[in-house]
Amino acid sequence: MAAVAAVVIFAAAYLLIATEWVHRTAVALGGAGLMLLLHVTTSDAAFFSHAPGAGELEVIGVDWNVIFLLLGMMVIVSVLRTTGLFGYLAVWAAKRARGRPYRLMVLLVVITAVASALLDNVTTVLLVAPVTFEVCRRLGLPAAPYLIAEVLASNIGGTATLVGDPPNIIIASRAGLSFNDFLVHLAPLVVVLMAVFCAVCRWLFRSAFRYDPARAAALMAVDERAAITSGRVLAGALAVLGLVMAGFVLHPVLRYEPSVVALLGAGLSLAVTRVPVAEALREVEWSTLAFFAGLFVMVGGLVEAGVLTRVSQAAAGVAGDSTGLAAMLLLWASAAISGIVDNIPYVAAMSPVVGDLAGQAGDGGGVLWWALALGADLGGNATAVGASANVVALGIAERRGQPISFWEFSRYGLLVTLVTVGLSVPYLWLRYL
Repeated sequence: MAAVAAVVIFAAAYLLIATEWVHRTAVALGGAGLMLLLHVTTSDAAFFSHAPGAGELEVIGVDWNVIFLLLGMMVIVSVLRTTGLFGYLAVWAAKRARGRPYRLMVLLVVITAVASALLDNVTTVLLVAPVTFEVCRRLGLPAAPYLIAEVLASNIGGTATLVGDPPNIIIASRAGLSFNDFLVHLAPLVVVLMAVFCAVCRWLFRSAFRYDPARAAALMAVDERAAITSGRVLAGALAVLGLVMAGFVLHPVLRYEPSVVALLGAGLSLAVTRVPVAEALREVEWSTLAFFAGLFVMVGGLVEAGVLTRVSQAAAGVAGDSTGLAAMLLLWASAAISGIVDNIPYVAAMSPVVGDLAGQAGDGGGVLWWALALGADLGGNATAVGASANVVALGIAERRGQPISFWEFSRYGLLVTLVTVGLSVPYLWLRYL
């Protein structure tokens, strides 16, 4: 009964989010409340407890590491916004693109993809989004296509490294993979995928490329340095941001969770710059944080009721003893499921199954881990709730008064997911099988 209730509640919530009949935050919190009310999950599991995994702790409720990572980075971004840095970067980017909309999009998505490989994709979106809104305002362009393209690029770029996307950290822990393993096995494919994605953007967002010669000329005459409001505050904020980025990159060595680094950075940035706390907290996307909390409880209910485990085991049973079939099925099934539920809990539920399959396959089982990573990371692009970066971007757009609907995002994301996952098939097959 618990499994049935979990599926019905999640399906109903997903329908409401997709149709936007009710605000997504209200839906997520309502769905979480129903999971608790019907004892699909418990308050201990949702808010406090962890289920023991193979060699690590597996979150089955609210992932507070994600919540506090977002909170810390939102505060840091809020402090940076007071310095005028985003206005400076917007003018700089527009000048490098000479005001040409498509060139600007390519520049922004490449920067986003590279940054997402070094940081995580959520942090990158938080940093790039304010620049995007500012440059689009100055050039008279719609911000939604650029923001969507950046989110899609962040999920593609984050696939390349261990720290780029949270599912990769789970996979690395389960499989004993290093930072260099991800670079060697996934980064070459990501470079190809980004080249294809930039070409696809030319067609996919063609209606947004409206060149205005007068606006472009006016922007070329602007001195971007005039946007900086306080050099002292900017220097302090950038120094803290540099330390935070170093902390993210050195996570495997320092053994500090990214959430801890972000919170320390938020506190330090407020102390160093002396920006009023109330002003910094005013820019925090509280609605987005509440949505994540509710979504985590709902997906945690699916995990605790055994729904995701049954799905993953059924997929493993269909593959049988064929490593090639298992890899292809794992790739596409992971992409499909990660587009529906957040890819973090999906990978947490699926990784023990993949570990067993990889152990049975021996030395040839490595391809299964790469199939899981590619499917989960790239599949996160499929819908507006498939990855954390997607949800954050929609929250920012709504706060800026330029909301992006579930289907507006998903109609682009589904196509990009099909293209990128489809290109992953020959890569896995030719390199490993």
